[in-house]
Amino acid sequence: MDYVSALVPPAVMAVAFTFLIRTLIKSQGGANKSKEDAAVDSALTQAEATRQANGAGPRV
Repeated sequence: MDYVSALVPPAVMAVAFTFLIRTLIKSQGGANKSKEDAAVDSALTQAEATRQANGAGPRV
């Protein structure tokens, strides 16, 4: 019965990982996608403006 106790933790982890990935995929998009995209675009624009105001060159 040692093989059962050796296989249970990886099996439980695999099931938990599957549900985690499933949740991540299902939470992408939806009704708030445009609001989330707008928030990210705003943050990027603000960071770019701040960097240019400090005289830093373009990042490559």
